[in-house]
Amino acid sequence: MIDKKRLYASLTLLPLLAHAETLQLDTVSVTATKVETETKEVSQSIAVVNAQTIEDKNVLDVSSALENIPGVNVESSSNSPSPRLIIRGAGLKANYGVREIMVIKDGVPMTDPDSFTRFDYIDMQDVQSIEVQKGPGSISAVNATGGVIQLITKSVFEEDDNSIKIGVGNEGQRNLNLKLREKIDDNDFVSMNFSRQSKDNHWRDNNEFDSTQISLKYGHIFDDDSTLQGEIAYTESNLQLPASMTKNEFEAFKKTGEQHDTSSPWQYTARNSKILSLNTQYQKEVGDLTYKPRFYVNRWEHFHPVTGIINDADENYVYGTDLEADYAHQLFNKNATLVFGVTAKQDRSDDAKKYQYADIVTQNVILYGRPVTQVVQTLSNREGSLANVEDSLATLYGIYAMETFSPFDRTTVDISSRVDRLGFDISGNEISYFDYSTSSYKTGAGDYAINKSYTLMSSKLGVTYALTDTTNIYSSIAFANQAPTTSELGDNEGLDKTQSVNYEIGLKTRTEQFSYDVALYQNDVKDEIIQIKDAGGNTIYDNAGQTQKRGFEFLGMYHVNTALSFGLSYAYSDFKYVSFQEKVGATFVNRDGNYLPYIPKHQYGLEANYKMENGFKTRIQTKSWGSYYLDSANSDKYEGYDFVTDVMFGYEKKAHLIQLNVNNIFDKHYAMQAEKSVYGVESYKAAAPRNFMVSYRYKF
Repeated sequence: MIDKKRLYASLTLLPLLAHAETLQLDTVSVTATKVETETKEVSQSIAVVNAQTIEDKNVLDVSSALENIPGVNVESSSNSPSPRLIIRGAGLKANYGVREIMVIKDGVPMTDPDSFTRFDYIDMQDVQSIEVQKGPGSISAVNATGGVIQLITKSVFEEDDNSIKIGVGNEGQRNLNLKLREKIDDNDFVSMNFSRQSKDNHWRDNNEFDSTQISLKYGHIFDDDSTLQGEIAYTESNLQLPASMTKNEFEAFKKTGEQHDTSSPWQYTARNSKILSLNTQYQKEVGDLTYKPRFYVNRWEHFHPVTGIINDADENYVYGTDLEADYAHQLFNKNATLVFGVTAKQDRSDDAKKYQYADIVTQNVILYGRPVTQVVQTLSNREGSLANVEDSLATLYGIYAMETFSPFDRTTVDISSRVDRLGFDISGNEISYFDYSTSSYKTGAGDYAINKSYTLMSSKLGVTYALTDTTNIYSSIAFANQAPTTSELGDNEGLDKTQSVNYEIGLKTRTEQFSYDVALYQNDVKDEIIQIKDAGGNTIYDNAGQTQKRGFEFLGMYHVNTALSFGLSYAYSDFKYVSFQEKVGATFVNRDGNYLPYIPKHQYGLEANYKMENGFKTRIQTKSWGSYYLDSANSDKYEGYDFVTDVMFGYEKKAHLIQLNVNNIFDKHYAMQAEKSVYGVESYKAAAPRNFMVSYRYKF
């Protein structure tokens, strides 16, 4: 139920002044067509988070940047830069990290060939805008049916002030960011971005976080105006992952806002990582052709204790190239653009190891008529006996093309297609594994090998028609495949690729005073890869169902004047299983017609922004999630939350900016994720209580 008193209190925090000039609201996307295009002209739902919003929200992680975009479900169970990210239901199956969604930074893929993305090595303080393209069919999306997220940083060629920013807050929050840029001469430019942040999160156990990130960019302009730019970046991130709560423990958290001494035996999970990355980009125009080759490589390692097993991998490499070109030409006596290219990338992991926990408390019990030594408590995340050794190689190569043309006045057509070949070569030795049904370690299967390959197709046909100079209507049909991930193949080598078909119509208006985007879609998914439980209670994956996802989305902004604006977002999500047989122990149970778990049917947000000429500014934003089912059986619901509210007060004078950001100002205690196992066990992951940070930025 809506808390009207808190809503009214929120709105009165914003001064409402009037009468000033209007302003232009056009935004430009480089994601959907790989060339600069106004978002109104894109025949697909796309949202842009601009630099002002990123500054006002003091964005340190991607969750806070994307949380009020309709159709996007993003929350972090660890209150860190590592979120759970879902776009229109894609990514729901991921236990950790981000799956089924392509993430790109300045045109360079951040997503591995098997669709896994680690957000903890992306420095959000170097990002000046974010574009979110929803649904399948993008030529930028390699093995990703959920959509594309493009992170755009400040170009080394773009003039900018140097700056230093510091921030302090409760729960041990500390932040430092330093940006430097230097013009060496008329042809050479360099820039540096350094970030250091940490937080203690005293309100619950095992949830400290710190990261150190630095990136160096170099750019050169040749005599023929072609450009070369490169970036080298390093990240060291240490993240403790807090345990989930039982239903009773969650009820206690709702009363106190504290989470301590939970009953989970896994109190020392974490993900500590180091990543070194390098990329280069070249751009040259030759007549009507523009060449854009890109090369990239990164090396990463992590120490990742999770439930039952400690992952330790320090020889992991991702490298690849994207050779792209744009061709400007005439078609139907009008301007047209052809974008085409080839992609090749490889993800290699050598000698990745898994260990049992060394420091554990056990008990001997009789289960199923046999003696079992159960793990009842961990005392540290020190490595014990070696459990598994694995080498894996994922190789992807593909071609793509997109033609954008206008066959008639006021009409634009996009036709795109890409074909990729993805192959997995996995081999290892399973010495032991953790069995969830008995909470004990058991003897493994020994040597294993998996060789699997998939041909992945992606295509889209979109039409945009200008009803007026300010309003466009569009329709599109898009198709894409999604391959299983490396870890999913380890559970079921016979997994087939997913087939996703999306039908969409929409309306977009851009005026000097207001803008809005409306989208209505239906996404039919065949051979959906679903999490299920085997007879031992272990999570496995299977092509166990088909789903139909129908939705309505609205995103609007109204500018009263240059100082005051209001925003509204809303998403209606009707996601159901068409055909799904869920395995419960040794029995398959029919879930046809049930709703997908976790996705709320209603999701909405409000915002208001005010900026005075004297430098004072303020912002208020609320987000709400409706109720959702805890499991695929639809046996129970979590009620969701209403009007979780963030506020900002800032003052900018010449080179100085001081800003206060308060998140969850009414200190609501709620779950960012609630679920229920097939055996009826409920678990909850808490969202952060009220927290604040005061930051100061100086430009020089």
